[in-house]
Parts: sequence; structure tokens; C-alpha cells
Amino acid sequence: MALKKSKKSAAKSSAAPPRALASTLPKDILLQPPPKKPHALTPLRIGAHLSTSGGVPNAIERAYRVGANTLQIFSSSPRMWSPYSITAEQAARTRALRQRYAIAPLVIHASYLVNCCSQSAEFRGKSVIALRGEVERALILGAEYLVLHPGSWRGLTRAEGLELAAESIEQALDGLPYHDANFRILIENTAGAEFSLGSKLDQVAELIERVRPVAPVAACLDTCHLHVSGYDIVSRESSAVTMQEIARTVGTSTIRVWHMNDAKAPRGSKLDRHTHIGEGTIGLDAFSRVLNDLRFSHCAFIAETPVDEPGDERRNIEAMQRLVR
Repeated sequence: MALKKSKKSAAKSSAAPPRALASTLPKDILLQPPPKKPHALTPLRIGAHLSTSGGVPNAIERAYRVGANTLQIFSSSPRMWSPYSITAEQAARTRALRQRYAIAPLVIHASYLVNCCSQSAEFRGKSVIALRGEVERALILGAEYLVLHPGSWRGLTRAEGLELAAESIEQALDGLPYHDANFRILIENTAGAEFSLGSKLDQVAELIERVRPVAPVAACLDTCHLHVSGYDIVSRESSAVTMQEIARTVGTSTIRVWHMNDAKAPRGSKLDRHTHIGEGTIGLDAFSRVLNDLRFSHCAFIAETPVDEPGDERRNIEAMQRLVR
């Protein structure tokens, strides 16, 4: 009886703290005591977008502590043009920690400022330079994927936007040593804002086909973006139709990362507001279907959910892990 109680206590201590107790803990998990043993993992790659505060190696350490075996980061400020330099020491430490904790893939999300299809030649030029820096940092760190929002074609036609986006990506990669690296740029679907390229699955597929001859490219799908742009992933029957559309356009094998985000806004609203898994207008059943779809077993599943309280990263990772059959 005492042994059973001990096991139960240990299980409770390794789980994320209840929200009522979270306010007593430091928000950064690196300031909390490290886990006494590694968290239980699933065969799938499940993780979260994590902070690089203190350096990229700290993000790898945070991933281990929250029970992730994959993660996403920003390699520089997502809202500033000035780039962040990755030192050789940081890169080596990042690679060593990833190997130590068996964390893969490492996903980098490109700056929100990058607009590869801007009508402004000046802004597009700055975007190409910024994207090139993102690729350079990804290669230094050994990141497998760089997630990119295609941008806004305001002032142009959608066809012109697609053409400019493909040209900008090609320019950004020109001369970089990516050919021998395990690296791809992932085109992400968007939430459906006016003039935003990639809110429709056929647009994502078309851009990938245009870029494929000149750059290593694949796809990242965001559950919240799918939902608020109008695709139904909530009901089982309609979700099956959406998955057929994904297979027909983008292709299931082309998808390398799923951003697993519940939505605050209703389907078709075009409002990109993420919330905790199972607490929004999408619901747990939809996430369960994506996680257990064998066509996506090669993917990384990464939460970009809010960190309102200490332990929220761990709670969202656990929410996904519990759904895996």
C-alpha cells in the first residue's frame, strides 16, 4: 500500500502544477527545480515554441524540462530587422544538448516582418536579407526546418504575389550551403486575412511547387489557421473532407510540422487568436484525429499556445501526449 502511494505521489510531482498553484512558481522553467527523471514520451514528436532567453542552448534545456522531444524557436527578434548573431559556441552547445536529450527536429519560425511578396521593392529587399539571415542561422544551428509565412500581396494580384514570393525565396538562398544539409523551408498556411498569401490550401501547394525547383521546401499546417480560414476540422465527417483536401493539394507527405493551436475565434472568422489545446472552438477530438492519423506520423507537433501561467507549456504538451493512442 505504501509503495502504491509513493508511485502516485511521484506521478503528481512530475506533472505540470495545477493552475491554482502556478502563481507560486517562477514562470521560466529553468528557474524551477529540474525534473528528477525524464518525462514519459510518446513515439510521436511533440513539443512547443519555447523561449531562447539566455541563448539558444537554454531553449533545448527548457524543451527537456517540459517533456518535449521537439521544439520551435525564434532565432532572432521576430519584430525587429536587426539580426541576432549565433556564436560557434552557442551552435555547438545547441547541437550537443539536442543529441544528449534526443530532441528533433529543431524548428525555427521566421520573423513576422518578412514579406516575400510585398509590392514595395524596398520592403521586399529587406525581407530577402532577413530571410537569408534566418537560413544562415538555421544552418549554423543544424535546424531541420524554417517556418515561413509567405506574406501579403496587397496592391498586386494573387498571381503576382505568388511569383514574387517564389523569386524572393530563391534570392534569399542564393549561394548558401544548404544542399548537403537536412534542411527545408516550410510554407505555413495563414488565417485568411485579406491579401494574405496561403490562406487556401491550393495556394500553399502552388507556392511549394513554384519554389521546389530552386529550394528545399515543404509545408507546415496550423490547426487554428485552418479553422479560422474556414476549413472544418471539428466534426468527424467534415474533418475527413478537409483531410482529403489536404491530401489532394499540399499532400500529406509534404507536411513536416503541425502547429497545434486551439482557437479563441469561431470557424471562418479569420481571427488568428490561439488558446490552450482543448479550451477553444476546435476542441480535443480534432487534435486527437490529427495526432493519430498515420499519414502524419512523420510530422512534428508543436504547440504555439499562450504562456499565461508557469507550467502552461507542459500542460499543452501533456494534453497532446494524452491523446496519442
